[in-house]
Parts: sequence; C-alpha cells; structure tokens
Amino acid sequence: MGLRAVVFDYGMVLTEEQDPAAYAALLRLTGLDRDRFEPLYWADRHAYDEGKLTGVAFWQKLVRDAEIGETTGLAEELNVWDARMWTTQNRAMLAWQLELKQHGIKTAILSNMGDNVLANIERTFDWLARFDVLVWSYQLGMAKPEPAIYQHTLRELGVEPGEALFIDDRLVNIEAARALGMRGILFSTVDTLRVDLIANGLDRELPLPN
Repeated sequence: MGLRAVVFDYGMVLTEEQDPAAYAALLRLTGLDRDRFEPLYWADRHAYDEGKLTGVAFWQKLVRDAEIGETTGLAEELNVWDARMWTTQNRAMLAWQLELKQHGIKTAILSNMGDNVLANIERTFDWLARFDVLVWSYQLGMAKPEPAIYQHTLRELGVEPGEALFIDDRLVNIEAARALGMRGILFSTVDTLRVDLIANGLDRELPLPN
C-alpha cells in the first residue's frame, strides 16, 4: 500500500526548541528553578491538551500547586509566555511539507495542543493553511496517544492507516500510531529523519528533506 499522506506532530517537529527567552520568563515569574518547574509544568499538561483545563486554569493550578501565592494577573501573564514559548518554527521541516504537497502527498498536523497556544500560533503562522487537515487535541476532548485521535485524523485525510506516515518526537505516540497500522518515525533532527526515511525504503515514495 503506497503512502498518500504524512502526518506531523507540531511541537519539536515543525518547531525548533522552545523559545529560551519565553522559558526564562516562566522561571522568573514563578520564582522556580528548572528542577522544580518542570514536573509542575508537565503534571497537568495532558489535561490542558485534552481541553479539561483552559490555559489560564492550567497556570492557576500550577501557581497553587507550587504554593507561589497568586499575584494579580500572574496566571494570565504566564499563559502569554507559555504560548510564545511554543511559537517557533523548523524551517527545514516546513520546506519539506511544501515539497510533499507539490508531489501530491496529503499533509496533516496532529498535535496535543491547548487553547491559548493554538490561538497564538494561528495569529503568527500563515503556513498552517497549507496543510490539508489540522487536528488539535483540545478541540476534540482527546489527545495522543489515544487511538481515536489518530483514527479521526485518518478519516479527515480520507486514507487508510497503511497509507499514512506519522512523525512525532515522542515514542509513545509513534507506538500508538503503529498499533493502528500507520507507519511511524520518531523525530529528533532533520538529518536523522532523512536517514530513517531511507532505512525504511520511503525514499522511493517521498522526496527527502534537506
């Protein structure tokens, strides 16, 4: 079964590393060091991505859990910097997505994404419109690695699992896609992606990223 679609994760695949200035602002505003901040940040991130928390509610909870002591507008300010932190772009991957489109391959984004981060990237990046399908977790009330969100993406693309390649930076998400019959490649860099595409024989079906 030939490939007809490539599905991309957003964060750390279509983006570069988190914006360091924004990350520094989150640490400064919370007064937390990295070792304390990181587990608090990720503890409720899945709930945010599922739409169970808004961005502001996510940060209000983190402030309470960290026992920072709420100051006026702190959660709102943290929410703004959080969105900025994820508003970066991997130009090589975006160029490859455009090349895939030019070769007749459908493209989609399947991302665990909260409300305010999405609102900020929609304001910033006009290239989102180049994708055939956009799937943002909070809008559906479910998130990777739940099988249903992959199945939803495949239906929107109009392809069978074996006709889609999924690229993500988290192994658990790749394994979930493979369990449904999708092809999957774990992303780290553009160079390793190119090597993995060749190793899987996909250079016969897809142009390679530069």
